[in-house]
Amino acid sequence: MKNRLNLLREFSIPLLAGVVVAVVWANLDPAGYQAFNTTPFIGGLSFHFVSNELFMVLFFGIAAVEITQSCLPGGDLNPISKAINPLLGTLGGVIGPVAVYLLLNAVIGAPELHKGWGIPTATDIALAWLAARMVFGASHPAVSYLLLLAVADDAIGLAIIAIFYPNPNLPTEPAWLLLTVAGMVTAWLLCRLNFKSYWPYILIGGSLSWTGLHHAHLHPALALVFIIPFLPHAKKEHKHLFEEDASDRTTLALFEHEWKVFVDFGLFMFSLANAGVQFSSMGTVTALVLVSLLVGKTVGIFSFGFIASKLGFTLPHGMKTRDLFVAGIIAGTGFTVALFVAGEAFTDPVIRGAAKMGAMFSLVAAFCGLLMGRLIGVVKKP
Repeated sequence: MKNRLNLLREFSIPLLAGVVVAVVWANLDPAGYQAFNTTPFIGGLSFHFVSNELFMVLFFGIAAVEITQSCLPGGDLNPISKAINPLLGTLGGVIGPVAVYLLLNAVIGAPELHKGWGIPTATDIALAWLAARMVFGASHPAVSYLLLLAVADDAIGLAIIAIFYPNPNLPTEPAWLLLTVAGMVTAWLLCRLNFKSYWPYILIGGSLSWTGLHHAHLHPALALVFIIPFLPHAKKEHKHLFEEDASDRTTLALFEHEWKVFVDFGLFMFSLANAGVQFSSMGTVTALVLVSLLVGKTVGIFSFGFIASKLGFTLPHGMKTRDLFVAGIIAGTGFTVALFVAGEAFTDPVIRGAAKMGAMFSLVAAFCGLLMGRLIGVVKKP
């Protein structure tokens, strides 16, 4: 039974199943889907609110764990010298899609679509990892390179959400962020007092952070991003991204271990709440998002990574230029975070739906990566 559950998680089945159910439901019974998503059902909270404002706190919390661990001595981002090439690739993977989006919007779009530039900046970590393993094999250095890139550009994505996508209907009230600062101070004190359980950090620090962001009219789903780095952790990292380290029993590692499964299966709820888009919603912004992800990501990552290698910041040992090109294609799989940003970027439901459709269509990037890997002879390493 455990192996079956792990298989479902590994292939992102809950996330994809939620997409299928949402799309079918929204197209067969749009009124019913809308009512399900927006009608209060738990303490006056809607399913959409629970998914986006509460569940996604844990999703971004797990992402923060990976970023924190990567920055520790021995982690994939430490020392910075060995991470320069993938980090420059990450920079290209953000600048490229933004440039393509803004350029295309200036040519074929409209002023009201301008705010969608942040949608194609992030890469879906789970789906990119799955596609990379299928293309390169489990032990190929391109898999770790792509994972590191995905985690880094998701970190940038978190900053973009926090800074550029406040609630458009409510002015930002920065004074409330003092509560978020109070949450961080609380987490720091708990760490100094050597609290080993993660519950006080999450319940006290996390609640203060969430309340501060919510009342400041910034996205509260980012609440744990400000708390997670204060959880007691190992002095040195002994594993790569998303690998299990059974010997690590620190507070940070236990939080990830005990909540990762819940988050992986909970993505069914997130995709059910956000992927219910009618096919009639497709429009110009659908093409803007999709082309920005497919072309902008590929060109940005490949060009910045290639230039970095020529400047002496080499690719990981065993990774070739053609592998970098294919990794750039796979990184165009935006999906989860792109769906999230699309929901924040636009208030018009028609434009929002069309943008989400572009984010969902970016799944084709994984298949393009598979095809290109075969065409240019990527050597698979089991």
